[in-house]
Amino acid sequence: MTQPTTAAQKDAPTSAAKSVGEKQGSGPRWGGDVRTLSLLGVLAVLVAVGGITAPDEFLATSNLQLVLTQASVIGVVTVGMTFVITSGGIDLSVGAIVALASVWATTVATQEFGFAGILFTALIVGVACGLVNGLLIAYGRMVPFIATLAMLASARGLALQITDGSTQIVSVKSVLDLGARDSYILGVPPLVLIFAAVTLVGWLVLNRTTFGRRTVAVGGNAEAARLAGIDVRRQRLYLYLLSGLCCGIAAFMLIVLAGSGQNTNGNLYELDAIAAAIIGGTLLSGGRGTIIGSVLGVLVFTTITNIFALNNLETAVQQIAKGAIIVAAVLVQRRSPHGGT
Repeated sequence: MTQPTTAAQKDAPTSAAKSVGEKQGSGPRWGGDVRTLSLLGVLAVLVAVGGITAPDEFLATSNLQLVLTQASVIGVVTVGMTFVITSGGIDLSVGAIVALASVWATTVATQEFGFAGILFTALIVGVACGLVNGLLIAYGRMVPFIATLAMLASARGLALQITDGSTQIVSVKSVLDLGARDSYILGVPPLVLIFAAVTLVGWLVLNRTTFGRRTVAVGGNAEAARLAGIDVRRQRLYLYLLSGLCCGIAAFMLIVLAGSGQNTNGNLYELDAIAAAIIGGTLLSGGRGTIIGSVLGVLVFTTITNIFALNNLETAVQQIAKGAIIVAAVLVQRRSPHGGT
């Protein structure tokens, strides 16, 4: 005779996922606090350097608004990347997806549908690309590096074919108005508010939901997560869908910011997003992720870029500085009790 399923049995996979996530997750609370405080310290030092080297320009309200706006686009991409890396995956195609979504959403045919048409197209293209990545990785059993590298090449090629190498100018006034100074709310650009909303939702999902616990569990030990009752393949599919959605949001933000769509949009976004997540404390091998740390990582890199630009320093030196920061962050991770061998 079949025994009825009890509430405890129904909740077993979720409880097990929580247990696995706690074992494989972010480690002692003080460790995360130290990383966050360290990044805040680095950011404070950078602000001081900017204030000393270019006081009139760097500390101007317009420049601070510019820094936050520039950080917003790559910041949204980094939120999605943080989830993927936490699960033990990687997404090298985010920059190309942003480019494809931005040019597809700014074609003449799409612009005929106005604001809603541009926004919907950007989001659906991002999600569709994430779906392809997720299916190849989760159900096609392809290595994330290879699958997303293929998407990178394909999306860039398709973006170039759509634009034929030209810039597609946006003529929809409501979209352009979103980036105008008149649309600022209490001095805060709308794109920054979108970034803040995505960050808040990302933090809540990763830290306060079953989905977040399962993400950490899959990244910490996929086999243990499977034995705990988690559908690992479906979880990975959802994560790449989430990454694609973030790319679609970022593409729309970039359209608002630039007033156009280009096949070169999102260039090297994948490297910037991965670097920001890593220096923020997200473990590259999976099992630990922090949205706040990733956001601070984005702000650190964006501030460095701004300071170098204001002081007319060469881009090569800027890249060297970023590389040094990434190496230092990885070395700190390796010395961490939960940072790997």
